Amino acid sequence: MPLRHWLARAEELPGSPAAARVVVDAADWHAAAQAVAATGGQLLSLWASGETATAGAASVRAALLHERGLLVLEHAPGGPDRRYPGLESIFPVATRLQRAAFDLSGMRADAPDQRPWLRHAAWPAHVHPLREPVVVTDPTAATADDYAFQGVEGDGVHEVPVGPVHAGIIEPGHFRFSVVGEKVLRLEARLGYVHKGIELRFQQLALAEGHRLAARVSGDSAVAYSWAYCQAVEGLARTAVPPRALWLRALCLELERVQNHLGDLGALGNDAGFAFGLAQFSRLKEELLRAMQSVFGQRYLLDAVVPGGMAADVGAAGAAALAGCLRRIASESVKLRNIYDEHAGVQDRFVGAGQVPPELARRLGLIGLAGRASGQDLDLRVDAPWPPYDALAPLKCGHRAGDVAARVAVRFDELQVSIRLAARVLEQLPAGAVHSALLAPPATAGEIGIGLIEGWRGPVMVALEPDARGGIARCHPHDPSWQNWPVLEHAILGNIVPDFPLINKSFNLSYSGHDL
Repeated sequence: MPLRHWLARAEELPGSPAAARVVVDAADWHAAAQAVAATGGQLLSLWASGETATAGAASVRAALLHERGLLVLEHAPGGPDRRYPGLESIFPVATRLQRAAFDLSGMRADAPDQRPWLRHAAWPAHVHPLREPVVVTDPTAATADDYAFQGVEGDGVHEVPVGPVHAGIIEPGHFRFSVVGEKVLRLEARLGYVHKGIELRFQQLALAEGHRLAARVSGDSAVAYSWAYCQAVEGLARTAVPPRALWLRALCLELERVQNHLGDLGALGNDAGFAFGLAQFSRLKEELLRAMQSVFGQRYLLDAVVPGGMAADVGAAGAAALAGCLRRIASESVKLRNIYDEHAGVQDRFVGAGQVPPELARRLGLIGLAGRASGQDLDLRVDAPWPPYDALAPLKCGHRAGDVAARVAVRFDELQVSIRLAARVLEQLPAGAVHSALLAPPATAGEIGIGLIEGWRGPVMVALEPDARGGIARCHPHDPSWQNWPVLEHAILGNIVPDFPLINKSFNLSYSGHDL
């Protein structure tokens, strides 16, 4: 049946203006996913709730992005083993999502790959933290899983294991390269080492407190996560956010995009052996962070977005100072882009490295900035805008080459667009309050609020279920890195191992936000 059939059956969900839910059986679970895929849609997230006193009956949910918004499929498997049909044959990204869902909730998909993903001996193998308490009586008795990496055989093939502990202060991840000579034949990543129990921690908080934890899921996307969380809470509470607060949230989101692009552009220059680029972009990023500290009281906006609006307003003097800072960054970034484009050594490292052609990107579900550099032009600020982006109408940036150079070009383009958007917000801020009192959300069993925000890396989603006491029965945050880590494994093929840091940085995926 076509997608319109499932949308006609769906009920609108509070929070994101584009989200709806449909309850399905096992057969319809697969059929609805196929209907979304047939229209060019993709799987955004998949999560499960094991049967508990607060979450109720065990269920699995899949959030599917389509051209008109977000469709959430909900399925409660029957039988003693609570199995549900796997979606990996339709959406390859489902494989790791399903494995993580089992580790946390004990809900197993019928799928070929049943390897563990998150546990890493942090809790007993028979325990699922979202379904039953984790009790570790003897931490020294824990044994790691015998994880079966997929090997490559043949004359001259050898493996290069990298990590999970790396040189420098970076997050842990294990990368298993299979190489012949200098060329990479296969890469398999194993992540999950920074699992922090965030989803369980959410269940110990009140709805009005969860935004602070949401902002810390992945620190470089604090505004995106806290806005997504607040969008879900405000939808559940039927609370209208003042227009000025919405415009200030957009300002913060664009500033978060600018600061990340500045940092990445400098790091990419450094990985190409061009330390001048790192020095200059680090200087510009520091100037922006100091301006944000002066205006918002924080260099990184972990506590700016709160349920009902904003924690603080921006005065005329602060707006003028921030606008001046952005103008300087815009001007200097144009000059630095010319230097990058004309530097033969930099271009030799960028062009053709880590290529993901558009068709491969589409098949694997590459999303966000990296997707737009490979011909996948989804940008929720444009395609499914929420206030105030429906009024701001930002330009969409994209490229089709799919290599490091394309991902750098998209960053440069988005940097200028975000600076112009931030300047427009500062010039046209509506008058009025920046906060509304949060109404008490209804204690409706099984109700879900959805927050969906286009962060700098890609779509950030928060699915929130309240309980009858004003607390959180279930909160599932999703980072776009879930989609993009598997694509990185393809981007390195045919390249050499020493190019991996550069290619990896051109995606700049989250370890912490990815492995909740």
